[in-house]
Amino acid sequence: MNIDMLTQIFTSGVAFAILLIVAATGESISERAGVLNLSMEGMMLTGAFASVLASATTESAVLGVAAGVLAALLFGVVQALLTVRFRADQIVVGIAANALALGLTTYGARILLDDGKGQGVAGFSGVDIPVLTDIPVVGPALFGQSLLGYLCVAVVIAIALVFSGQTMAGVRVDAVGEDAISAGWTGLSVNKIRALCVLLASATGGLAGAQLPLSEVQSFSENMTAGLGYLAVVAVIAGRWKVLGIVWACVFFGVARALQFALPAVGVDIPYAVLVMLPYVIAIVAISGVVGGRRAPTCLTVPYAGRS
Repeated sequence: MNIDMLTQIFTSGVAFAILLIVAATGESISERAGVLNLSMEGMMLTGAFASVLASATTESAVLGVAAGVLAALLFGVVQALLTVRFRADQIVVGIAANALALGLTTYGARILLDDGKGQGVAGFSGVDIPVLTDIPVVGPALFGQSLLGYLCVAVVIAIALVFSGQTMAGVRVDAVGEDAISAGWTGLSVNKIRALCVLLASATGGLAGAQLPLSEVQSFSENMTAGLGYLAVVAVIAGRWKVLGIVWACVFFGVARALQFALPAVGVDIPYAVLVMLPYVIAIVAISGVVGGRRAPTCLTVPYAGRS
């Protein structure tokens, strides 16, 4: 395997990892507050569809991103109402929402993006940072992203800083996720905090959904996320609800995905199914307690029935 092949693998892996990182970072905040968003898959798929539809209609990639985030936010409002306000089972809601999103986007694509309208839409091209992109292997991957890719990185950094364990916002989110009853008695609005965290997760899901078509392929295809939302949830578990751990998990998943296509090309005979299941194996190992680190929030998936 030569330098060019390694560069290609790392570049493809990082591009895939960026959209996972931004979705997983938002998901981690929601989970720290006690709400599991299995519907992240549907949020990302809805964001991808809306961004391509808006980009094709307006010929503006920026408006496409805005539409993708807005569509996912609307998705998040429904998620918050069902799981936070009405205390519906979070896992059931997530699975049902993903199925609904798949059906709606498939039908919408066939009606609204027919005759090639959803192909070759306005998107974002790569922006090379001088000198840094010349660094062997890692340069093109880290310093040759699109403007939307750099925006995703900036969003991740902002969320990590605002919701760290040392800020008031981060402490409140953790308090709600660890002991909602006690947090409510101290005067915190548990349901409001949880709802806002769900909306934050949906916004990052929409941004990640827009990143996939507008920075990578400039088109929409049915079920194009193909489990990426679930993988974002897996990354949160594998990263032990820590931003740095989540980043490393997503990079690992991204490189593993790139290897799915690169290894057969260089004659390495590893079953494709092994590479596909590897991220989920890592998540099982992480959640089993074999790998040390932060445990899951105590009130994750537990509805709050106390004072709002």
